[in-house]
Amino acid sequence: QVQLVESGGGLVQAGGSLRLSCAASGSIFSINAMGWYRQAPGKQRELVATITSGGSTNYADSVKGRFTISRDNAKNTVYLQMNSLKPEDTAVYYCSLGIATMTSGEYDYWGQGTQVTVSS
Repeated sequence: QVQLVESGGGLVQAGGSLRLSCAASGSIFSINAMGWYRQAPGKQRELVATITSGGSTNYADSVKGRFTISRDNAKNTVYLQMNSLKPEDTAVYYCSLGIATMTSGEYDYWGQGTQVTVSS
């Protein structure tokens, strides 16, 4: 059994910052890639950023230079530092972690989502 708990969303003015966290717990054997996705109203879920187990990162063009993804392997946690936020960043943000448990192979687990609202 694996649980993902997200935190850090909220309401912020344009130009402000937020830091999202996603912590995994349970019978975890290993965690491979970690990522953040977002879904705005009426739109499809889109990739925001990913980080591999080796620390390589990838970002959507729309957030490059403003968002930073990082991970703390000791805490089974992935972070998303969001700076210079824009109204178009408003969405529900989801974390996704590739986790292998003690009894099964790797599977993509998803967080419950956290709302980020950027006012103009």
